[in-house]
Amino acid sequence: MFRGINAINIDPKGRMTVPTRYRELLEINCQGRLILTIDTDERCLLLYGMPEWEAIEKQVAALPSFNKASRRVQRLLIGYATEVELDSNGRILLPTLLREYAGINKHVMMIGQGKKFELWDDAQWNARRESWLTEEPEDGDVLPVGMQNISL
Repeated sequence: MFRGINAINIDPKGRMTVPTRYRELLEINCQGRLILTIDTDERCLLLYGMPEWEAIEKQVAALPSFNKASRRVQRLLIGYATEVELDSNGRILLPTLLREYAGINKHVMMIGQGKKFELWDDAQWNARRESWLTEEPEDGDVLPVGMQNISL
């Protein structure tokens, strides 16, 4: 399980160093082979270990291609999916097109989300976090039943 938030600098070649605390787990679970793709709802990137991604890709690819919403997800998630690998220094290269999509320049926020990471430009992360903390729920925006019973 990946959890926590990390502020990371991007080097001039577009590489980011994965925090040490995640490297061993990534080596064990996926031999350092990862998939980087875009989030279809936010301007951020999603980083998956290869086995986790393969299960998702299989499900997305099986969606009906004549359904407009399904096709949108297939085009974006699978279309932008890029294999990246941890190098010997624990770095991954963030391809230019993906960095541009997410607006990532020199500083990235890496947010653990259980089975994946989200990668955000630090300024965009701070702005979205503030909006999430202050926004009022819209009509019909209710917590799923399973969440209503969780005590924090």
